[in-house]
Amino acid sequence: MARTRLAGAARVARWADAALGPGRAGATTDGKATLSAATAERAAAELGLSTAQVRADWDTARLAGLVEVHGDSARPGWRLRAWDRDDSAVLRGWVALFDAWSLACPEPDGHEPAAVAEVVSAMPQVLSFLQLSAGPVPVEQLLDLLQQRVTELRTERCEVSYEPGTGQPAGSPDPVDPAPAADTPLAPLLDWALRALASVGALTYGDGQATLTPLGSWAVWVKLEQICVAAQSPAGNIEQSAEDMLRGCAQLRPNAARAEYRAWLAARPVGSAVTELIGAARGDDALLRGLAFEALRVVGAPAEPDVRAVVDEPALRPYALLWLAEHDGVDPEDAHQVLTREEATWLWVDTAAAVADHGEAPMLVRHLESAVQPSVPQLLDEVRAVGHPRTVQVLVALAAAHPDPALAKAVRRAAFQVHTGG
Repeated sequence: MARTRLAGAARVARWADAALGPGRAGATTDGKATLSAATAERAAAELGLSTAQVRADWDTARLAGLVEVHGDSARPGWRLRAWDRDDSAVLRGWVALFDAWSLACPEPDGHEPAAVAEVVSAMPQVLSFLQLSAGPVPVEQLLDLLQQRVTELRTERCEVSYEPGTGQPAGSPDPVDPAPAADTPLAPLLDWALRALASVGALTYGDGQATLTPLGSWAVWVKLEQICVAAQSPAGNIEQSAEDMLRGCAQLRPNAARAEYRAWLAARPVGSAVTELIGAARGDDALLRGLAFEALRVVGAPAEPDVRAVVDEPALRPYALLWLAEHDGVDPEDAHQVLTREEATWLWVDTAAAVADHGEAPMLVRHLESAVQPSVPQLLDEVRAVGHPRTVQVLVALAAAHPDPALAKAVRRAAFQVHTGG
């Protein structure tokens, strides 16, 4: 359903990518993928569409994230790149369009912006009611619900502290009109909202009633589920920064940690969440680096561009390569095969640093078994060569933890050689 709804937008976005991208033979004079009048006419002629349809599909492509506009230029979004191979990219594109329903149709003239904003804020409750009703609902019933919700919003907005006997908010010298849009009739705005939601495929609207489409019902259900997940943050880290949230998850079992990641992610935009997680991974704490990429696994496809962007950063490269391999369908147990010997050794040291900082001595000893090198002397040689900034601390901690005196002595010698540059 989402593919069908966005087929026209994907077609125009692909045309723009092929015909207007930098270096293309038929690019516009400024070399940028802009949809000027001439570009729209050219697209209409080549695609067999009207210019009005091209512009409508272009606007849909922008709202769905199939194209990203930067100033007066545009470039393909990650969803367009992943369109044919990733169903989740298609669904996320449609959800982005659904979230932007208020931009899909022009709002009616002659209404206060405050009243329009109130209706937009109240529509999630209207949609939830439609979803729970699981069938056609008379518009009169939706109007009653909308009026109730708008009244609640106005009441919440007017909950301010008043100076005794003045009737004015505390600290304010002038009277404040608490509800400038209180007299605005809501029926025309409800009609606009329902038509806009119908235009994006979320519902059908006609004959005095509205019904969610299966796609719209699914989207509302997903939104409700996200709210429930966010409300049930098991460890209470939902309001924390990415770094603090990851620290809070360090002692949780894997399933509990994933639940915490989902709750944290549900409470914020995916783009800013991914940026925060990547930022935490760049820090000095190796444990947070590993946990950040575990959280990025919960994010899934939307994190792919950001993960690819850090592949050339030495500290993040092994984690990013493993993430991308698993994202492309490689079995997690086999994903390590995408790493070179040097990358695998760097990751071994980084993981050992996390264990040394946050784990117990027996865990560090057991970590020896995960090295790709067949012998400890070979491991030590390659660890010294890889140049990880925590090499000395890791080797010292391993020497102190290992019960074999001869092996511990060899590890201490290697640590001393690294420390002195020998």
